Amino acid sequence: MSFADHAVLWLHLVAAVFTIGPGTAAVMSTPRYIRRQNTVLVGYLYRTTRIYSIAALLTLIFGAVLAGMTHKFSQWWISVSLTLFVVAFVLLMLIIRDQRTALTALTTADDTVAAGRADVAASAEAASPSGEAAQAPEAAPGGQQAETAGGGQPATAVASDARPAMTTDPRTGLRLAAVERGRIAMMGGITAVIWLVILVLMVWH
Repeated sequence: MSFADHAVLWLHLVAAVFTIGPGTAAVMSTPRYIRRQNTVLVGYLYRTTRIYSIAALLTLIFGAVLAGMTHKFSQWWISVSLTLFVVAFVLLMLIIRDQRTALTALTTADDTVAAGRADVAASAEAASPSGEAAQAPEAAPGGQQAETAGGGQPATAVASDARPAMTTDPRTGLRLAAVERGRIAMMGGITAVIWLVILVLMVWH
């Protein structure tokens, strides 16, 4: 092999180590943090997977250039490796889609829970006696007391009834995230096996 061939080979190896390795680690770590409902880390892993998956195309480019320079495109293991790389890249695109879906589901569930807690806190604050709001209604002119809101019902009860109930169940988002977690784990495992097969073919030949 000439100096140019060795240079392209090293670029191919460096691209494989520094793009496929971190991307695979990010994919395999995602299900764990989806299970822990850690939206911050899931978002970070989603962005990491997306960046390194696109950068992994450098491995394919340098490998194709090297195969062309050494006139090995006709060999079967080159064709198998290229085909497996394309399959792995398609799986990575599906994994990125599922990561985005899981992140959206977890974020929606967190927002729903936070909104529910705020609603409960507001209801408790409205129902608790505080200051002048807890005093008996002032007497109206003519000796009659002021009518309570809603035809005899307390004003706080009317306000509570007027508040719209939450229609979004956080468990729906968590179930969706669990489904995506399983899909990511399955496709991530297949992708890792494909990378190992390509590595074996490269080392063997």
